[in-house]
Amino acid sequence: MKLQTNHRHKSFLLSMPVMISFAILLLLMVLPFISFGQDPGGTATGNINDVTAAAAGKPTLQEIGAQAGHNKIAINIMWTLITGFLVMFMQAGFAMVETGFTQKKNVAHTMAMNFMVYALGVLGFWICGFAFMFGGGLNVASLGGAAGVTSNEFSVHLFGHDFGLWGTAGYFLNSKVYDVGIFTLFLFQLVFMDTTATIPTGAMAERWKFKSFVVYGFFISMFVYPLFGNWVWGGGWLAQLGSSFHLGHGHVDFAGSSVVHEVGGVAALAGAMVIGPRIGKYGKNGSVNTIPAHNIPMAIIGTFILAFGWFGFNPGSTLAGSDLRISVIAVNTMLASASGAFLAALYMKMTTDKWDPGMMANGMLAGLVAITAPCAFVSATSAIIVGAVAGVLVIVAAQFVERRLKIDDPVGAFAVHGVNGFWGVLSLGLFADGTYGDGWNGVPGTVKGLLYGDASQFIAELAGGLTCFVFVFAVMYAFFKVLDKVVGLRSKEADEVAGLDIPEMGVNGYYDGGVIEEPVGVPGRAGVLGYASPDRPNV
Repeated sequence: MKLQTNHRHKSFLLSMPVMISFAILLLLMVLPFISFGQDPGGTATGNINDVTAAAAGKPTLQEIGAQAGHNKIAINIMWTLITGFLVMFMQAGFAMVETGFTQKKNVAHTMAMNFMVYALGVLGFWICGFAFMFGGGLNVASLGGAAGVTSNEFSVHLFGHDFGLWGTAGYFLNSKVYDVGIFTLFLFQLVFMDTTATIPTGAMAERWKFKSFVVYGFFISMFVYPLFGNWVWGGGWLAQLGSSFHLGHGHVDFAGSSVVHEVGGVAALAGAMVIGPRIGKYGKNGSVNTIPAHNIPMAIIGTFILAFGWFGFNPGSTLAGSDLRISVIAVNTMLASASGAFLAALYMKMTTDKWDPGMMANGMLAGLVAITAPCAFVSATSAIIVGAVAGVLVIVAAQFVERRLKIDDPVGAFAVHGVNGFWGVLSLGLFADGTYGDGWNGVPGTVKGLLYGDASQFIAELAGGLTCFVFVFAVMYAFFKVLDKVVGLRSKEADEVAGLDIPEMGVNGYYDGGVIEEPVGVPGRAGVLGYASPDRPNV
């Protein structure tokens, strides 16, 4: 027993150097993380020496004011750009929603439209769309005011008032508008325009000839969207209804329920009417046939991408990260999307005994579209109501368009964007609570709706929504009719039956490794048949 004890004692003595060495090693590892001269909390970073001044560290009051002003505009520009990037990413969401809700034989074609409408829109807006829309209102105070830039609006004088119609400055982003604030405004408004432009691609999907789609992409980005946008956001005549005719603050649309979504939805309705329904959608006896979506998970993921992007869409429309109302706007946006999705699901369950994930998605999108106009002006409770109404309205409208009007809109674009865009501006005219918007459109005081004492605001919202529908529908219906005669709007019947991926795009959206047959000409029928189709056996 004594020998064993000595052995243990020796082992302990031998392990001591090891333990000491290990402790020293740990100490050496920890010491670099102990801060003595750095500023890990950030409390000492940034001081008077960082203020731009003629004498370093001794700025004058004027120099301090200049630095503070510069920092404020820098925050606003950075905020507007980042939220614009979020809105740009919504294009991926639209592509997934529209492609998921349509047939897999047209995947490449539908994706290509959603992809190319971005490129077409960028070019069209750069050429003249931006000038028409904002040429009369380039000097945005929150983005620096664009000192030295002269805005110009073409107006007509009627009834003792000027009615602004379109801007005339900023074509091709020329050297006269070479300003950081204007370029920020261009990017942010460009991605909004692209949202409008992509909406009809869903309503006209699976039968739209791609070359006519290209013409459309330029037309809506250069003329239709910018003109109505000017009337509301560019200082045009609808914005002036308050200052000129004492109708509230004029037509107010914070982030685009009418300017973006109603314009796109009404254009989609006109296009779907002119192009006609897909083959097999309606029976000879007038029956409505369901053409199933090929990928509901894709559509659901696309909806989430859109909901995420909407946090750029609505809060970003402050054009100012220094405007703390962004928190209210973001929460209202979230609440309306949730109530829209829930009420749509509940309505479908009550009327069909099925929850219907497709309608859940459209319900969420409808809630988002509707809250886009009033998001900055209403309370949380009102946001819930706005979204809930939209969630039911989108289903009723989609069924009415499909069953009563016999208009084939594969993704419900008009119901989501057109109908609920109109509802969005009307809801502002009802629920604006007077806590925000002082001086909006040059009218003193905050924005109040009918339920808060200003019936004239509701009239202004109604006037703007009706103007949007009449103007956009008339112009786009005529445009699609002319385009159909000159270029041809609809793909060939045989191509539509086989799927547009190979005839129009030259590639299948999905390829499972099977043999793709050579094209087979069908006597008496133009087009291409005989390609391996994931949807149907070869004809």
